[in-house]
Amino acid sequence: MNTLLPTSIVGSLPKPSWLSEPEKLWSPWKLRDDELREGKLDAQTLAAYEQRRAGLDIISDGEQTRQHFVTTFIEHLSGVDFDRRETVRIRNRYDASVPTVVGTVSREKSVFAADATRLRAATDQPIKWALPGPMTMIDTLYDDHYKSREKLAWEFATILNQEAKDLEAAGVDIIQIDEPAFNVFFDELKDWGVAALERATEGLSCETAVHICYGYGIKANTDWKATLGAEWRQYEESFPLLRQASIDIVSLESHNSRVPVDLIELLRGKKVMLGAIDVANDTIETPEEVAATLRRALPFVDPEKLYPSTNCGMVPLGRRVARDKMIALAAGTELLRSELP
Repeated sequence: MNTLLPTSIVGSLPKPSWLSEPEKLWSPWKLRDDELREGKLDAQTLAAYEQRRAGLDIISDGEQTRQHFVTTFIEHLSGVDFDRRETVRIRNRYDASVPTVVGTVSREKSVFAADATRLRAATDQPIKWALPGPMTMIDTLYDDHYKSREKLAWEFATILNQEAKDLEAAGVDIIQIDEPAFNVFFDELKDWGVAALERATEGLSCETAVHICYGYGIKANTDWKATLGAEWRQYEESFPLLRQASIDIVSLESHNSRVPVDLIELLRGKKVMLGAIDVANDTIETPEEVAATLRRALPFVDPEKLYPSTNCGMVPLGRRVARDKMIALAAGTELLRSELP
């Protein structure tokens, strides 16, 4: 990518009010059948337009065709019963009713390739697509078949690799794997988590990224962050491992967080997708604030390897707020570009 400091969102954008209830995470669809399919694709096209209009360099689908960033993918797999629900603890933070793995998981056809083809046709800019990571997927299910988190994760890694290759063939330039679970399950991260991540991206020619954050701006996550102390040092567990891994880009949370910026040094040599937009409140960052967040990272990552972004997805926010935050991200990045030789 030739653009210096290429900007993007991490994942989700708010959906239009005619598609689902605004400012509500995982809101049910308002449309049905063919109208729903058409409405999702219209929303995806609109999301791409809004990103371009805001001045972003890398365009994503805004996850407009998904109700949930994990389970929408799993819905298309065999071996998972969505009618059989069990309550599990999600990332040791909150309880949720989740579907049950009842047999061998497999993918009969691509889940997102058709949507990605539609996005590719909507812009000549680079496009990015996010997929849930193996560890995060297993943490969003009740397993009554494999009875092993590691075995199920490896099954999902193989399925994700199939999907990623289909997305690459559809013209996706960056495939991002979302692994917020990497900030919680450190023993599994070291034992098999990074290896499963690499299995999911094995054999790809496009750029690959892993996104590790502290979650959407919902109460369960903000309450958890309040317990983490004056410094959030969870990245110390994953960054040294990811520096040695085959993943091209590591996406992290920064603005308004308590993550010490010098932890980025642990990724020296990797591309860094730095969160310069807080998604946990409605306050619009100024371009100067965005530039300052990015500037603080420069001692630890070369400008050619810095990708300004949001901390996490913005689906719980209002559409106007999300648009203004994207505009601020682009404007702040342009300020910093003007300072660089």
